Amino acid sequence: MNKTAKRIIMSAAGVIICAVSVAVFKTAAFGVDPFQSLMSGLSALIPISFGTLYVIVNAVLLLFSLIFDRHYIGIATFINLFLLGYITDFSHQLMMTAFPAPSMLFRIVCLLIGIVTICIGSSLYMTADLGVSTYDAVALIAANKWKLWKFKYIRVCTDIICVISGAVLYIAAGGKWSEIPTIIGIGTIITAFFMGPLIEFFNEKIARPLLGDKDN
Repeated sequence: MNKTAKRIIMSAAGVIICAVSVAVFKTAAFGVDPFQSLMSGLSALIPISFGTLYVIVNAVLLLFSLIFDRHYIGIATFINLFLLGYITDFSHQLMMTAFPAPSMLFRIVCLLIGIVTICIGSSLYMTADLGVSTYDAVALIAANKWKLWKFKYIRVCTDIICVISGAVLYIAAGGKWSEIPTIIGIGTIITAFFMGPLIEFFNEKIARPLLGDKDN
């Protein structure tokens, strides 16, 4: 298989894995990843479907990338933009139908699976270099174009901003503090501080070897 075909497959697989992993996070109910915690806060405040809201927010972030560095816009960007929210919605509904009352053990397993799979998915489509999600592009532009800091550290900063914003928006929408752990919990904290480093780990151990280019 030539490298272009590998890149396309890695991009599509990465986005799909990320979408399903978000559904797994929601099923665990220990908090979603930082960007999804922001989206959950917005979703509570704005009365439209999650999938449609996801498209709108990412369209705004897409404008940021178009202005500062179009290199990160590609096939994967648009797959992510138009499909991730809807795939997440479908996957979550499917899981809730199959597991309407998940046990604590099942939720813990879902949390662990969610953390690992979202980092693997992100690693696959970032390394494929056919575009990344509009949110991922923010940290990549800051790290690689503006040279502000290493990607993994900038990603921690943007993730923390998303977590705080998500909580504020959720409460502003009338949500209860007791409900916050379902969107901002231990899973959110783990991904906020370790998602950047874990993505780099999977870049080195999985994505780059799959592409056959250790220097990519």
